[in-house]
Amino acid sequence: MTIEINNKNYFVEIIYKDNKNMYLRIKDDLKIVITAPKNISKQRIKNFIEANIDYIAKVISEKEKIKTKKEGKFEYLGKLYDICYTNEKKIILGSTKAFIGKNVNIYNWYRKKALDVFTEVYENCFLNFKHSRKKPDLKIRKMTGKWGVCNITNKTITLNLELIKMDPKYLEYVIYHELCHLKYLNHSREFWNLVEYYVPNYKTLRKEMKNV
Repeated sequence: MTIEINNKNYFVEIIYKDNKNMYLRIKDDLKIVITAPKNISKQRIKNFIEANIDYIAKVISEKEKIKTKKEGKFEYLGKLYDICYTNEKKIILGSTKAFIGKNVNIYNWYRKKALDVFTEVYENCFLNFKHSRKKPDLKIRKMTGKWGVCNITNKTITLNLELIKMDPKYLEYVIYHELCHLKYLNHSREFWNLVEYYVPNYKTLRKEMKNV
């Protein structure tokens, strides 16, 4: 299924699950994903899309602006750098430019930086966290669809490598979010109250991260 918005066609993927309600999200590639209850009619899905068409158009517009802004840029800790390729075997960040060696493995560079940055912020957050005595092990990997995961069974917290590209305030929020799962495994009102205790502006950060 495709829908037309501002003279452009966008693909709609429909996923059927044992849900009572319908949900929608818009992926970074601008694909619209509808999660719908099984046995629901296509007409009801079309009505749901039409009822949310203004919201869909707004999110797509915001994502397209962000994509245009980031094209040809190097991202690190919330800053965008103009890319300059060099023959050096390293990456050097200037005030506005990133000097990147042509043979440098950028993924490994990000991962090394993330290990240092994430570990420091994680240690500081846990020192302030009053609701658990045992600190979970920290893991880092690239994930799609999640910024962080708290695994109670394995006693680990995994952070998305992509956070290294973003302002550290988002990293801190994600860490506290996952730490709060040590006390509340779900997303209950009590859970969000605890998150708010550590990150008073979490609602704003959470909303901003949906468009990243």
